Amino acid sequence: MSVLTDEEVDSAIKDLDGWERAGGALRRGITFGSFLDGIDAVRRVAEHAESKDHHPDIDIRWRTVTFALVTHSEGGITDKDVQMASDINGIVGDR
Repeated sequence: MSVLTDEEVDSAIKDLDGWERAGGALRRGITFGSFLDGIDAVRRVAEHAESKDHHPDIDIRWRTVTFALVTHSEGGITDKDVQMASDINGIVGDR
């Protein structure tokens, strides 16, 4: 698996609502209706991530959850990160 070029990442982000490239990773912050709604979303994403053996960094701040994706073993953003971002969007729905 290879690290995507900047152009490849920019192209992929166009199809990933809410995601941006920042700090060498794909990032998306989502504000939920309540703290527990955010925790529930984290649980659902975590279960999926575990099944794929590809785990996002997750930051929880009250009702806002930020997901960050980078393939640490490859040293950058890969197709696995793009796919997981798409999967997360499917899990959390439109926000």
